Amino acid sequence: MFTEGANRNFSCNGTSEDPLSSLDEWNEIPAKRLSRTGHHVMSVFLGSIMVFGFLNNLVVLILFVKFKTLRTPVNMLLLNISVSDMLVCLCGTTLSFASSLHARWLYGRHGCMWYGFVNSCFGIVSLISLAALSYDRYSTLTVYNKRAPDYRKPLLAVGGSWLYSLFWTVPPLLGWSSYGLEGAGTSCSVTWTSRTPQSHSYIICLFIFCLGLPVLVMIYCYGRLLYAVKQVGRIRKTAARRREFHILFMVITTVVCYLLCWMPYGVIALMATFGHPGLITPIVTVVPSLMAKSSTVINPLIYILMNKQFYRCFLILFNCKGPSSENCVSSMPSKTTVIQLNRRAQSKNVAATPQLSVTPNLHNHSQHANTEGSINDLQACDQINPDSTSCGQPCTSLTTPQSPSRPNSAFSHVRDAVQ
Repeated sequence: MFTEGANRNFSCNGTSEDPLSSLDEWNEIPAKRLSRTGHHVMSVFLGSIMVFGFLNNLVVLILFVKFKTLRTPVNMLLLNISVSDMLVCLCGTTLSFASSLHARWLYGRHGCMWYGFVNSCFGIVSLISLAALSYDRYSTLTVYNKRAPDYRKPLLAVGGSWLYSLFWTVPPLLGWSSYGLEGAGTSCSVTWTSRTPQSHSYIICLFIFCLGLPVLVMIYCYGRLLYAVKQVGRIRKTAARRREFHILFMVITTVVCYLLCWMPYGVIALMATFGHPGLITPIVTVVPSLMAKSSTVINPLIYILMNKQFYRCFLILFNCKGPSSENCVSSMPSKTTVIQLNRRAQSKNVAATPQLSVTPNLHNHSQHANTEGSINDLQACDQINPDSTSCGQPCTSLTTPQSPSRPNSAFSHVRDAVQ
């Protein structure tokens, strides 16, 4: 990943020399990898990522603190993503931004190790949380459960993401591979260009378990969810169409942004690891690195601002709505489709019985009477469809008139048994 001149300072030629041994000398002699103008352009991008990434994630944290109704189990994963992304901006991007202004790394050998560790650790936490979020959305939309919200599983996922990340980012500090300068010499990461067997084995494991696995989990969960929604759409196209397109849009947005941010960096790193020395030029490594760092800005936009509940609370926080929207309540009723997938051991045929639930959110609840099971429906509404929940006021589930052919239930399901 470095130029020929960089190979004289790092163990890119297959020797056992410490890749950070000459880093203190580099603090005195600026690295001639990019021109002064190139470093300034890079500092502009890094500064923008640092500022907007920090502010976007700070807004998310403020929303969690201010609006109690946002503290749902699934939103714990969103909070974890925002915390890790904000820590990247504070602990990592600030160092590379300052170094880019001076066209050289400013913080010495130990600073480079710290930078490489924290960026790798927080980045993996964010990626694992995104994979856990995809599974949570899949299980929430396909399993009907009227029990009270369960915070145990999301909290275990949050703690597990940090332990998993530490498991894969601490080894370079202990001798399994190492952290060193990358790209233009103003940031640090795993030494992709080291030719030792230890470095190659670590990089292979890192890509399999910290990049490939999260991608497969996201593709599987969203693929299964989209398939289930399409099965419902074949039976009741009108009722399921809006939900189908909404989920499809979320799938495309999530997967595309994930791949755009991280896959170019992964491909360049693999080429630098297993390709011919000098194949990757500094400018080629800089662009994918900036794209990966930009995920700290994009994540809040996708997972927070595209959520109706968060968006309404965001407008209230900045006084973008009038007094009539005091509780973030939508003036229009919304319809939600709950899909339950059950595996039947004695049947190989797919059976689907569509029954759609209606969950209106209205300003005036006095016109409707409470029906039997409204307490359970209220819990189910909060758990199944947090997007339709009003900010500052829980959603209310009201029973629509039942036809003779439908069972008397405020929340009826679509059961799609998949073998």
